[in-house]
Amino acid sequence: MKNFIYLPGLILIIVTVSFVGMNLNAQEKKIVDARGKMKPWKEGAWITGKYRNVFLEAGYNQADIDAKLAKAYSDVFEGPRKVYFEVGDSMAYVSDVKNHDVRTEGLSYGMMVSVQLNKKDVFDRLWRWSKAYLQHQTGPREGYFAWSINPQTLKHNSEGSASDGELYFITDLLFASNRWGNNTGINYYAEARIILDAIWAKDGSKGITNIVNVEHKQITFTPDNFGYNWTDPSYHLPAFFEIWAEYAKDGREQFYRDCADTARNFLHRACHPVTGLNSDYTEFSGAPKSTQWMPAAFRYDSWRVPMNIAMDYSWFAKDKDWQQNYSKHIQNFLSGRGINTFEDQYNLDGSLPDFILQAGGYKKLRHSLGLIATAASASIMGTQENSWKFVDVLWNAKLEPYSDGYFDPYYDGILYLFSIMHLSGKYQIIKPIASN
Repeated sequence: MKNFIYLPGLILIIVTVSFVGMNLNAQEKKIVDARGKMKPWKEGAWITGKYRNVFLEAGYNQADIDAKLAKAYSDVFEGPRKVYFEVGDSMAYVSDVKNHDVRTEGLSYGMMVSVQLNKKDVFDRLWRWSKAYLQHQTGPREGYFAWSINPQTLKHNSEGSASDGELYFITDLLFASNRWGNNTGINYYAEARIILDAIWAKDGSKGITNIVNVEHKQITFTPDNFGYNWTDPSYHLPAFFEIWAEYAKDGREQFYRDCADTARNFLHRACHPVTGLNSDYTEFSGAPKSTQWMPAAFRYDSWRVPMNIAMDYSWFAKDKDWQQNYSKHIQNFLSGRGINTFEDQYNLDGSLPDFILQAGGYKKLRHSLGLIATAASASIMGTQENSWKFVDVLWNAKLEPYSDGYFDPYYDGILYLFSIMHLSGKYQIIKPIASN
């Protein structure tokens, strides 16, 4: 289906790797020399209330970690090559600047970043714009969002939804409700329930469905007749369904917990047992799915899978044995291709694909920042020395154009920012404030 082709751009960076790229005091040097095997935590933050600062464990000092995160945020949201744009006094959007559109993916990612980093004005601006220009207010799709829009003309590029957009929007709003309450200008919980209730009102009439296939308890590629019976592994975020079970309070708590467990089991099937790679699109069985626009392979959507699994480990650690093995497999495979050179598209067995999916007018394999970042985030559940190398490589990476001019501050930039947040312990479950 042509309207749903996912064509984020890539970035090729030159990474200069030193063991630790800064001056160390004696204690920090001792930590670095003694790193040894990575030792993931045994319990998730839902139980412990604590989040790993992997950068700190790696020997970087806290002031530099804070500066690294601040710069990553500034590069994406504030700098000369930003992807965040304010509109008037009360709205803003995040744009896939290279593809000249705005997507529910980017808007909802921007909202997640801002609620995590306690930037209420940014969150509110993004939500108001999303609701005003993308959310369907009437008709069969009422409550859902058009997945892509031209920010200049405000014309929808597609009326259909991509299911991950709604998944993120709901989670963003539940976290906002927990962090800021519902009496500061936007009733975040009520907005989350509007989307949730809309999801459950869709029964296939006029071709519009739930974003979750209720028989398989798996997120769909699209909530309509086109994508209801297959999926995208990068949409499988068991941690988010756990959050819904705790905070949605719509009487479907057990269903959401079942969806979380099903997502974990699905990822077992979807990820190759040796390489850890998965196909961008699959059947609910996990079997790779080719589409009319490209053959099945590990491509841009799939970059998100290591980060999603790392998040689930960090927050809940309910599948830790498999997740630790997954981290080992995918990091060993990628480092086997060269820690500073691994490509960004593969067949699931690790061979290079004949079909290269283009992005931004370029059609070539690259060593892309987005995958560098998410592969590093898998170190949260790493069990071997190799995992430290990915952390160091991400630390030394930069969001900047490659020598041929290729640059993606949107997809690469946000995945980079997300991964810095994860590895610094700043991507957290936001529980309700006492006054709520």
